[in-house]
Amino acid sequence: MSSDETDLRDEKPQFVLPLVVRIERDAPPARTDALETAARAVLEILTDGRSSGEGEWARAMADWQDARIRKVVRRARGAEWRRACALPGITVTGAEAEVRVFPPVPLDGWPKDLARLQVSGTDLDDPAAPGPVPEGAAVLWFNPDLDMSAGKSMAQAGHGAQLLWWAMPEAGREAWREAGFPLAVRTAPAADWPALTTSGLPVVRDAGFTEIAPGSATVVSAFPRSPVPESGNLK
Repeated sequence: MSSDETDLRDEKPQFVLPLVVRIERDAPPARTDALETAARAVLEILTDGRSSGEGEWARAMADWQDARIRKVVRRARGAEWRRACALPGITVTGAEAEVRVFPPVPLDGWPKDLARLQVSGTDLDDPAAPGPVPEGAAVLWFNPDLDMSAGKSMAQAGHGAQLLWWAMPEAGREAWREAGFPLAVRTAPAADWPALTTSGLPVVRDAGFTEIAPGSATVVSAFPRSPVPESGNLK
């Protein structure tokens, strides 16, 4: 995207898509599970009937997508999570992870019960390496050279899923949606990353607001059943 186009997006009112991940003190979700659940949460709100046409979230969704598609992930537990679930939104569950996504809000206009939630400290680990990519799943390949927090990575996974959805033909979209948006998050083998970023697949390039340098390629999104790298060890 050219700098002129970027400037035009920046001149528009800025909105953010809030996501909240449930992290109970004694039972945090696995990192990959949380990333995959966040990605599916973004797809669920993009395709929800309330987000288009005359739906109650349609205007907010359109305004958000006309500017930068910012996403911010916050964490909650206990009563915080219950208050967040009382607000309009969609809760998506993974193997163990729970993520609630909300309609976009102005950058400086968060609902009180979301604004009080913490952004920092969203640190999650995988107790075991993720297994093989499931048959028919899209793959969100993460840059092996970047070190991002779990919250930042969840936002990037959401970006990757959104760009993939936009790039899909209508028939592919419907099949993917009907299947429940099967997807996998994996770290790309280092040897394959340069080829992935020049493959013509959707590439997420971060605006650089937090953690990493502007323009950094964070995620390459591969369509369901696309060939996947064979070299290296997947993480």
